[in-house]
Amino acid sequence: MPTNWNNQQTNNLIAALLSLKNQSEAKRFLRDLLTAEELVEFGKRWQTAQLLNQKIPYTAITKTTGLSSTTIARIARWLWRGQGGYQLILNRLSHHAHSPKQTVSGGF
Repeated sequence: MPTNWNNQQTNNLIAALLSLKNQSEAKRFLRDLLTAEELVEFGKRWQTAQLLNQKIPYTAITKTTGLSSTTIARIARWLWRGQGGYQLILNRLSHHAHSPKQTVSGGF
């Protein structure tokens, strides 16, 4: 039986994420919410989506991220046939990267 992820708890979590104002707040909240290992895993999954979007082969992604080919295949499925969330953010970040007003902040 599939997990019902579309529920009030998830909606509350999404509302909390949407209330974050900057990278510092996001880091603080996510570190309190997740273990360090979970954060690293999520980072690897996001990196994998980016690499897949660049048409990098699974073998290279495995070497780079340490993720299994099964996990990479799952991310690929969500990237190409999922809810469109990966593509939304990939497109948004790509658009911002080409914006002349983009600035890079440091200090973290």
